[in-house]
Amino acid sequence: MEKISYQFLEYDTVVVGSGAAAFNAVDWLYDLGRRNIALLTEGISMGTSRNTGSDKQTYYKLSIGFQDHDSIFDMAQTLYDGEGVDGAIALAEAANSLRCFYKLANLGVDFPTDEYGVYAGYKTDHDPRQRATSAGPLTSRYMTEALEKSVKAKDIPILDQLLAFHIYKEENRVRGIVCLNKKKLSDDGLELVVIAVNQVIWCTGGPSACYKNVVYPAGHTGMSGAVFNAGADGANLQEWQYGLASIKYRWNVSGTYQQVLPRYVSVDENGVEREFLNDYMTAEEAVNLVFLKGYQWPFDADKKNGSSRIDLCVYEETAIKGRRVFMDFRKNPSGLENGLKGLSEEAYTYLEKSDALFGTPIMRLKRMNPLAIELYRNHGIDLETELLEISVCAQHHNGGILVDVNWETCVKGLYVAGEAAGTFGVHRPGGAALNSTQAGSMRAAQHISYTCKEQLPDRTSWDIQPEELAEKIVRELQDMIGDHANVFDIREELQSSMSKAAAQVRDLEKLDALRKKAEDYRVNFKDKVRIETVRTLPVLLKTYDMIVTQCAVLQAMKESAELFGSRGSCLVKGKNGMYLEGKSEKKNLRLVTQKQNGRFVSFTEEVHPVPQGGEWFETIWTEHRTLRCSKTIQ
Repeated sequence: MEKISYQFLEYDTVVVGSGAAAFNAVDWLYDLGRRNIALLTEGISMGTSRNTGSDKQTYYKLSIGFQDHDSIFDMAQTLYDGEGVDGAIALAEAANSLRCFYKLANLGVDFPTDEYGVYAGYKTDHDPRQRATSAGPLTSRYMTEALEKSVKAKDIPILDQLLAFHIYKEENRVRGIVCLNKKKLSDDGLELVVIAVNQVIWCTGGPSACYKNVVYPAGHTGMSGAVFNAGADGANLQEWQYGLASIKYRWNVSGTYQQVLPRYVSVDENGVEREFLNDYMTAEEAVNLVFLKGYQWPFDADKKNGSSRIDLCVYEETAIKGRRVFMDFRKNPSGLENGLKGLSEEAYTYLEKSDALFGTPIMRLKRMNPLAIELYRNHGIDLETELLEISVCAQHHNGGILVDVNWETCVKGLYVAGEAAGTFGVHRPGGAALNSTQAGSMRAAQHISYTCKEQLPDRTSWDIQPEELAEKIVRELQDMIGDHANVFDIREELQSSMSKAAAQVRDLEKLDALRKKAEDYRVNFKDKVRIETVRTLPVLLKTYDMIVTQCAVLQAMKESAELFGSRGSCLVKGKNGMYLEGKSEKKNLRLVTQKQNGRFVSFTEEVHPVPQGGEWFETIWTEHRTLRCSKTIQ
């Protein structure tokens, strides 16, 4: 490379990302009086928040319906009951849910109310109350756009097209971020940007690059590996959500997509099509279980003989038999040959109340949710005339980086919010992730503002000067550019293996073999991986980040399988090919993964129950005023 340049910047606090968590974090920092701040992003329009949704994307909050009876403690207990969830974090997410919800509503997110202003609610999965609400299929996009508008109105600096890939720390405190400037990439040159910081809020989303089959939008990868390399621990990394999704345009096929009862077909390598669910169950069973997938979209080991049988059948056809699977909205499934009266009472009543007891799936979808048809049409797929290809895909990471009640990691000054943070466990109420993006990023901004004096970082005191650090990294990158490029092949190999052996069905032997292979690539990355040109550097950096994350995740999966067997989002196959039984625990345990002596290890620890607040006003008022007055660096 002939054209190498460096840029050095200084900010008190930098937020990394451009989704709902990142924009909310930097917006709160500003509102709390911080001015030496910036938002850093690889691409302002990238990310899951802006580019994903479902038939009715849910936002989960404290219930405020007309006749609902709810409390912060009750909501926190529901989150805590998800297994592996820290009670203090659950309480913080519950206590701040309405504050965050009303902020979004005031910024213009159009959550529905009745004529008197009562916010309507409904029950979602794992929800004992009617705490869920929705602004439609694109709730998280509306959130992101509203928060972005607020941030831009405040003229907060946005550092766009910077790929943050390395977190520099000293004495277990974050000191800086190293970024690749994508605007300065050329055939023969690059620019590294080194940013000295006092605090970082890392909001890069879930590590979707781990898998080939994902619902995450194209281009979103996550960058959790950089946080693991900085010394942060992981929490419940084995816990994911998987479910049925379209793959030409990545979208959850939940809700009404299932409740209108489409036909499921499999196509082999010769183009022969068959309605395959009937090979695994009766036609009547199939149609009723398809209906339940609308309510019970995430794969659940406890429902392997119920609605999750549909996921297992799709997995068998695609991952094992190598066929392609489609949903067909043009014709009724064979289970409806004798009409709709053969449906279960639940399915029949639902369609009756929806005035949809007639016609074909596409006709029922037009009646119940025409926007669901329009969404695909806007992305070049006409459900009235063509099949919709689907697969079982990774959709959300319930685990992530271990954080405390202020969303700070074990590395001082390094905070993680949004899906990258591991605040959930085995299961969570649908929509709780959107609330977590807002509550967690707000808590991080508050903790920084209340406990740290705003000032420019002193990069001259670093053990290694930023110039030396940047030059060292460039030399390492140069050594991986040359002939025999293989980065795309390695990426494809590991992602495909994860989807086959380490997703909703986990084969213990194959999983462990994959873990060892990924570890070999991680340890010997500089020797084994090559790219052809400088322009491929973003792929190289993201592949390394992916491999680091896969190693941590696979270690957690291996440990979890041995400790808990099949549970939550996965079924585990033992050496005999049979699924392991789930092992119940009397204690509420979180699985922690950390790097020790250069290798990832995992262990359990009991999480704290939901704190019991005293609610004595004078005591809380005194503590509140004291906290606001103590602006000293911790």
